[in-house]
Order: sequence, then structure tokens, then C-alpha cells
Amino acid sequence: MAMSPLTHDAVVIGGGPAGLQATLTLARVHRRVLMLDSGRYRNDPAAHLHNFLTQDGTPPAELRRVARKELTAYDTVEVRDTAAAVVEPVDGGFRVELDDGPVVARGVVLATGLRDVLPEIPGVQGLWGGVIAHCPFCHGHELAGQDVAVVGAAAHIGAIMAPVASSVTMLEEVAIERVEPSAVGARVVLADGTTPEFGGVFVATRTVQAAPFAEQLGLAMLPSGCVEVDAMGRTSLPGVHAAGDMAHVAAMPMPMASVLAAAASGQVAGGAMVAHLL
Repeated sequence: MAMSPLTHDAVVIGGGPAGLQATLTLARVHRRVLMLDSGRYRNDPAAHLHNFLTQDGTPPAELRRVARKELTAYDTVEVRDTAAAVVEPVDGGFRVELDDGPVVARGVVLATGLRDVLPEIPGVQGLWGGVIAHCPFCHGHELAGQDVAVVGAAAHIGAIMAPVASSVTMLEEVAIERVEPSAVGARVVLADGTTPEFGGVFVATRTVQAAPFAEQLGLAMLPSGCVEVDAMGRTSLPGVHAAGDMAHVAAMPMPMASVLAAAASGQVAGGAMVAHLL
């Protein structure tokens, strides 16, 4: 349904699990909410999501499809498949610039996620999200009984995988020339000429904000590079809440990179937005 640019209670930016749940939470109490979905998601390379009660093994796109369908039951919801370009405060709310013009809302929920910066090892990008991953909770069980490698400063992953894998080999990034697909999973070509094969490889990634809005709004940030929020998902700027792996409370060293955790934080941020709108 079409809405006037001035009639939104909240704009939710991001159509992943956090944004979808924040939108549903606002919709359940008939707040006029616009959700913007750029069509880009951190877990795009993954064929299945895991560690989510009742959804273990579901393709991420299927979860989003079902969630989008459920939102159609609420007349106060509008979903647009477009990206926001600029978010800025205006009197009484916030202005969000879109390709087809601006919209104005009383509050904003940021759910734009993070982007993984992979190690600069040839071949990693092509295997990312499948044979090569960063989260043992999401990808560990499928490697049960197989040889696994851990690359870089991620000793904790080796410890987590110890009861799952048949063996865990720790590798230094500088010792790796390239990674290739193999019948087993991945062949790691080392500088010394050896080519061990592994069922899966875990790497430590660096993460950056996937969108510029935290910087545009001058939000308080944490050493992790994520937006600082309180227990209710509120940022340092009143009227702007954040959910998903782009944000976390200061007591945590980093966000929990989990679809379920992202959705839960979206529910909290959406509920807190309702309170803000009161």
C-alpha cells in the first residue's frame, strides 16, 4: 500500500532477520512502519542457516520470504525493495533519502548489519559461506568427524571445534599461498609446498558497518566497530534504535553473529521504539 512521505511512525532500514522482526513488532500494535530492504544480506553466501529453533537448516532466503509474506497481513506496514542513501534528523523526527525521494518518520530502526572483510588469501572468497566459514555454531556440526583447519587469530574456534572434528589444525595466514576446492572440501597450498586437505576451514574476519548511517548520525561506537546500544536497543541519539549484528551493548566484546540473536534484538528494538513513540 502507498503512504504519504509524512505518515510513518518508524522507518526500519534493513530487511534481514533483525529488520523483519522489528517491523513485525511495530506492526503488531498498528504503528505505521516502512521497511526498506536493499536486497543485500551478510549471510547471502550461506545455503542454510543453523542454530535457530524450528528453523535449523532453512535457507536464509526462505526465512525472509515467509517473514515478508507474514507482514502482508498488517495494513500499517509498507515494504520497499530499495536502499536508503542518507538518514538525518529533522524537526520532530528523521528524514530518510531514497532513490525516489525522501520519507520522514518519527523514529528509525537501523538493521543494516555488518560486512565481512575476508583474509587476503587467494581462493577464500570463492569458498566463503560454505567450505570456508567463521562461525562454528552455524557451520560446525556439518563438519563432524572431518579434518578442520583454523586460520589466523582464532584459537577459540579450534577449542570449540575440538569435540566435533576428527582433527583441528591451526594455520598462520602468512604460511598460506592459496586455497582451492577439492573433493574433500578445501585444499590449502602452503608456502613450504605441502597441500593438506580439510573438510572445512574457519577464518577470522574483520567486520565493518555495511551502511554509512551510524557515521552520518554521529552515533556512539564501540571498539568492535559496532554501534553502542543499551539493553533496549537505543543508540546515543534519541529516536534511533539499532538491531542485529551492527550493534551490541558495551558489556559484550562483539555481537552474536546469529540469525536468532538478530531477530531477538529486532524485537527488543521494535518494542522500545513503540515506547519512544508514546
